[in-house]
Amino acid sequence: MTKISNKAYEAELARLQIELVKLQEWVKHSGERIAIVFEGRDAAGKGGTIKRITEAMNPRICQVVALPAPTERQKSQWYFQRYVEHLPAAGEIIIFDRSWYNRAGVERVMGFCTEHEYREFMRSCPEFERMLVRSGIRLIKYWFSVSDEEQERRFQKRRTHPTKRWKLSPMDLESRKRWVDYSKAKDDMFAHTDIKQCPWYVVESDIKKHARLNCISHLLSLIPYEDIQADEIVLEERPPQRGYVRPPMADQTFVPDAHATLLKGA
Repeated sequence: MTKISNKAYEAELARLQIELVKLQEWVKHSGERIAIVFEGRDAAGKGGTIKRITEAMNPRICQVVALPAPTERQKSQWYFQRYVEHLPAAGEIIIFDRSWYNRAGVERVMGFCTEHEYREFMRSCPEFERMLVRSGIRLIKYWFSVSDEEQERRFQKRRTHPTKRWKLSPMDLESRKRWVDYSKAKDDMFAHTDIKQCPWYVVESDIKKHARLNCISHLLSLIPYEDIQADEIVLEERPPQRGYVRPPMADQTFVPDAHATLLKGA
């Protein structure tokens, strides 16, 4: 497949991010509640897509929820309980960077839940999501699909890149050995939870830039947002500043200009 050029990618991403801001303002104005679930294999590109969605948006309206492992107290709660408190209120977009589907994926494969807990999740999850939809929440679910070969290439890159090594958690390294187990778990999960009220949308992510543009375009197509015309912002003349004398700069501690020598050589 021919990859999109960097120039075309940046131009289309900029256009889509403007549309995302329009969506944001419509959500704020209309009081809509939107929850977006991002799931998929490790190194499939979920984080990069989430970053491109949120980087131009107001973090007070669009928030990312990436929960750590549950505490001992949370383990004793109803399974969905710790996720419920993060669901959107009116005028909010909540993005779940992994979600309650941990139980159907990593917990199932790694043996972190019992067979009974897993089966109960598979029974309860569709009803839980139907309940969310009936309450008025727009629930959208994305699964990022990456090939075995591309995932391995990304793992190897993370292994040697100093700014990406943190992305290789012990769980990621273990998942690398269990490709087939995770594939079976994903197939079972889809069989139970790919429901009419909130289906799974699969994003092919072997080419990250294509995946980002495709996912954002699709997300925008699912929501009937409108361009809310904001009031014009008028910057009035600033009043004259009287009665203030700035303290001497020598009395303050400034951060050194670390790039001064680089600029001299430019």
